[in-house]
Amino acid sequence: MVLQIKNIAEIYRHLIIKKLAKHKLKQFAELETFPNVHHHVQKQKEVENFALKGLWNKNHFQNNHPLVLELGCGKGEYTTAMSAAFKDKNFIGVDLKGNRLWTGAKYALSAQLNNAAFLRTRIENIVTAFDKDEVDEIWITFPDPQPQEKRAKKRLTALPFLQRYRQILKPGGIVHLKTDSSLLYEFTMGLLADAGLEILLHTNHLYAQEPGFLGPHHDLLFNTRTHYERKFSAMGFNINYIRFKIH
Repeated sequence: MVLQIKNIAEIYRHLIIKKLAKHKLKQFAELETFPNVHHHVQKQKEVENFALKGLWNKNHFQNNHPLVLELGCGKGEYTTAMSAAFKDKNFIGVDLKGNRLWTGAKYALSAQLNNAAFLRTRIENIVTAFDKDEVDEIWITFPDPQPQEKRAKKRLTALPFLQRYRQILKPGGIVHLKTDSSLLYEFTMGLLADAGLEILLHTNHLYAQEPGFLGPHHDLLFNTRTHYERKFSAMGFNINYIRFKIH
């Protein structure tokens, strides 16, 4: 009897996996047709420059507004929320996971958020997708903290990534980090201090701060939360925030 129950459970598990895989394939196919999604995914080590490099505002958004990136955007919660609130800025969510991008891109299309776009690529390739001084602001929202010390260089605030951001950010451009990881927060604070970079604002317990802590757009930035932010907040994790400049 126990064996029969196990067999039935295994059959259901395989059916669910098959259904999820079919759904994901459908999402990927649909993603290819979205006019607000661009693909820059190449397997070779030497990645060629993307066609929109230096031309995002001219050829995609067709305006001259400031350009804001959300790196590791997942489902694009910040990309869509901020694009709805700030019509005088252009927003691009960047992530490699197509099924996650699908959620944000689909919503942006349905809500007619013409100042929101998405780029499917690796963050390592960011300098091949954006030109020097093309970007005004960067958000890094709940990235993988890469807790193993041997993977520290893969953290999105590690020095190699900061050097990439410096290449595409305008002088005075701002970087925001939100993370539930105290390890990533402390790592980033130490790295910024060692490099002599300007830290504008920081806290290791964002939701314990007074109203207005984040500035004139506090309510929007305070209440916009990613899937992982909601998940880890519910588990009791403190949310860490750093705002800084890299040149």
